[in-house]
Amino acid sequence: MRPSVRGVLLDHDERLVLFRRTVPGRARYWSVPGGHVEPEDGSLEDTLHRELLEELGATVSDVTFLVSVSYPWRGEVKTQHVFGCRLVSMDPELRHGPEFEDPSRGLFEVERVALERSEIFSRNLIPQAVAGYLSANIAALPRLIG
Repeated sequence: MRPSVRGVLLDHDERLVLFRRTVPGRARYWSVPGGHVEPEDGSLEDTLHRELLEELGATVSDVTFLVSVSYPWRGEVKTQHVFGCRLVSMDPELRHGPEFEDPSRGLFEVERVALERSEIFSRNLIPQAVAGYLSANIAALPRLIG
């Protein structure tokens, strides 16, 4: 299974940028932006920059590796490499990719939340392994990220 990257993205006000996902036939959930490593990506950090541009129209700075988490997924083991970063700019007009071209993939709504454990616990944040890391380290994120 291809590994993925996730970007724990802090905006200028030290809020966490999440996706609120509304997918037909599923309960609403939240996720940290990111996606699968593609063959043309030179590194995990290259994947992160590409995914954040595609999903958010975002450029980031201070990219800092935080943790890798692995968990069972569809009969295999899924690995997510989680990076912290700071938002430089975000232009929704630059968002592109199959997520935005296929209505059956649902909505990807950007939500900014305070860096508080209650903000993680009050949402169905997936994958749970990433949610667990965030809830345990939420207060430390500003100093952990470059």
